[in-house]
Amino acid sequence: MKNFVEELRWRGMIHDIMPGTEEELMKGPAGGYVGIDPTGDSLHIGHLVSIMILKHFQSCGHKPFALVGGATGMIGDPSMKSQERNLLDEETLAHNVSCIKAQLGKFLDFNSDAPNKAELVNNYDWMKDYSFIDFTRDIGKLITVNYMMSKDSVKKRLSRESSEGMSFTEFTYQLLQGYDFLYLYRERGVKFQLGGADQWGNITTGTELIRRTCQGEAYALTCPLIKKADGGKFGKTEKGNIWLDPERTTPYQFYQFWLNVSDEDAERYIKIFTMLDRETIEGAIAAHRECPERRELQKLLAKEVTIMVHGEQEYENAVKASNMLFGKATADDLRSLDEKTFLAVFDGVPTFGIEASKLPLGLLDALAVETSIFPSKGEARKMIQGNGFSVNKEKRTDPNGCLSADDIIDGKYILVQKGKKDYYIITVK
Repeated sequence: MKNFVEELRWRGMIHDIMPGTEEELMKGPAGGYVGIDPTGDSLHIGHLVSIMILKHFQSCGHKPFALVGGATGMIGDPSMKSQERNLLDEETLAHNVSCIKAQLGKFLDFNSDAPNKAELVNNYDWMKDYSFIDFTRDIGKLITVNYMMSKDSVKKRLSRESSEGMSFTEFTYQLLQGYDFLYLYRERGVKFQLGGADQWGNITTGTELIRRTCQGEAYALTCPLIKKADGGKFGKTEKGNIWLDPERTTPYQFYQFWLNVSDEDAERYIKIFTMLDRETIEGAIAAHRECPERRELQKLLAKEVTIMVHGEQEYENAVKASNMLFGKATADDLRSLDEKTFLAVFDGVPTFGIEASKLPLGLLDALAVETSIFPSKGEARKMIQGNGFSVNKEKRTDPNGCLSADDIIDGKYILVQKGKKDYYIITVK
């Protein structure tokens, strides 16, 4: 057996661990689970830490269970929240669960004949017919209110000045999550629950239920909550979360997120978010420290994570798109971009509109009359003749040339460039 705990330890992925966990895991293959609340129809990179833990769990020979909280998702976990979540209806939750299942399949082996193939379970399946009276009689009597109030997730919420308190619905969350652990322990022999540091209180409620009802031993391990080196929130940008769904965050934007992390963050993230072995990672870090300006560590990190989430082809497309702004791309590369990636690459570039009926249109009129890309025809002429002007990444040296329908890409855009760095988009309406 490969030592799962040791694998996480050198990667900096252990925050809390229950005594005996490492020893129990070294006895042989075991079952462990991570819970994910389906509050949206896509996971984001904040979920990746827990997913990577499950991925390592499977690679070390153990059997991972991904628990999608169709029942607990209807309530909302109060951990790390300043106010109560909006509750989702059954139809929305069912849609979210279906989408998350598909995404998890990129990380875990659900389909092989291996004895430790991953399984996806939904706590709605065992909660939907459990009556409130039966639950409070069977489970509620086992855990005291004093015990539940002692958990950080409850104490921090109630101590905040801005807090509006905590509803009974939210207060019951830790009992429901604890029951998930008890159910999987009884029915599937799952002895381990894994998760983020904010889940420690909920997880240990589960181990306590198992101890009191089955006189059994169950174990817990949590990973640190990931933050950026500057203290900022990991995975957040000005435009919000970095999603795993390519419709929400394009593979290009996804790749760029990892490519632009700081040196300090890259050294931590490459251990947490890739499956590269220790020797490879330590070699890459050492090489990067000798020549950090080349950003080879960020490139390796971005490559590994993008391929894992979106595949080799999308990674290659993202690299191609990244080269657009730095003069290395060709006209064919530009035309191969889909519209979302094109707009992501040139986000913030000044945009002008031209009526399709005016094409073909002389270059000088297009650049200095119909648009204000150049302040005058004279300046436009001078730059075109000086070999400093391009349309769709192709040089134009004839000031008497024109823009035509053949120049339109993605059905409505023409990209013009003056000098090395100044880009403009002409939208053909």
